[in-house]
Amino acid sequence: MKAFNYSDLSKRNWDNEVISLISQIQVHKGKQALYLKQKPQALKRLVEIAKIQSVESSNKIEGIITTSTRIKQLISEKTTPKNRDEEEIAGYRDALKTIHDSYEYIPITPNYILQLHQVLYSQTTKKSIGGKYKGVQNYISATYPDGRVEILFTPLSPVETPLAMQSLCDEFNKAIDSSIIEPLLLIPIFISDFVCIHPFSDGNGRMSRLLTTLLLYRLGYEVGKYISLEQLIEKNKDLYYAALSECDKGWLDNTSDPTPFIKYLLRVILSAYIEFEDRLENVKTKENSSYDVIRSSIDSILGKFTKAQIQGMNPTIAKSTIELCIKTLADEGYIKKEGSGRATFYHK
Repeated sequence: MKAFNYSDLSKRNWDNEVISLISQIQVHKGKQALYLKQKPQALKRLVEIAKIQSVESSNKIEGIITTSTRIKQLISEKTTPKNRDEEEIAGYRDALKTIHDSYEYIPITPNYILQLHQVLYSQTTKKSIGGKYKGVQNYISATYPDGRVEILFTPLSPVETPLAMQSLCDEFNKAIDSSIIEPLLLIPIFISDFVCIHPFSDGNGRMSRLLTTLLLYRLGYEVGKYISLEQLIEKNKDLYYAALSECDKGWLDNTSDPTPFIKYLLRVILSAYIEFEDRLENVKTKENSSYDVIRSSIDSILGKFTKAQIQGMNPTIAKSTIELCIKTLADEGYIKKEGSGRATFYHK
C-alpha cells in the first residue's frame, strides 16, 4: 500500500548533480531581490509575457490550443471563449491569476487544491467536475500513431484518493515546517506524487503545473512570474514525460526513485533564473542600444529567423522598435528578407 513519509528523505544521500543544481538555484535566488528593485517597467513587461506563455504552453502540452491572437485577447479578458479549448484556456488563466495574486494566502491543503481545480473548470461546460475528485478509475496511458492505446500506469482508486491527498499535503507541510529537508527536493517529489495519485478525472497535468508554481512562490522562488516555467517544460515535454514515467515505477509499493524528476524540474528552474537574469542584463546595459541588442540576437541564431523569434528573445524591447531595427539591418544589407506575409523570414 502506498505511504507518504517525507521525513525519511532526510536520511537519503543525494548525488552531486542534485546538490549542484540546488546550490546554483539558491545563488540565483539570492540575486533575485536585487534584480527586482532595478527595472520595474521591464519586470512588468516580463510578467505580462510570462502569463501569456504559461497559459498557452501548459494547455498546449495537453493538446488544448487556439491562435496566438486569441490567447492574448483571452488573457487580457478582451474577449470571451468561443469553443471548448478556449473555455479551458480561460479557466487556466483564472487559476494562474489566483496564484499570482494570492499565493501567500493559499495553504497546501486538499480543500484549497480542490478550490483551485474548481477555478480551472469555472469557464467550461464541465463545471460539474471542477473541485471534485475522480469518481471512476483513471489511467495514465499512451496513444500510438496506429491508434493503439497502452496503459502505462494505474493510479490510486477513487476510494483511496481523498485519504492519499490528505496524507500527501500533511506530509509536505510537516516536512516544510520541520525544515529537515531542502524545499527544492520536496517540491518535485510532491508534484510527482500528485501526478501518480491522479486525483481528478481531468486536468491533472495542468493542475500539477499550477501547483508547481504555487509551491515555488510560497517558498520564495518567484522566477516563474517573469519567465514561463510552463513554456520551458513544453519545449522539452518528451523529457518531462520521461522523467515523470520513471517515478511511476515502484510507486505503489514505495520503492520508486524520484531522482529523475527532481533533476528535470531543478534544471527547468535553473534555466528560468538564468534566462531571467540575461533578459534584465540586456535591459540594464544602457550602452547597448536596441539596434546593437537586436543585431547581437540575430548573430546568435544559426540559419533563418523570424521577427517573432527576435521578439521572443527580447521581450523587454517594444515590438515597433524591433521591427524598425530589423528594417534598418535589412536596408543596410546585413540581413536579407525572404517570403511575404506570414511566411516572411530573414537570414544574414
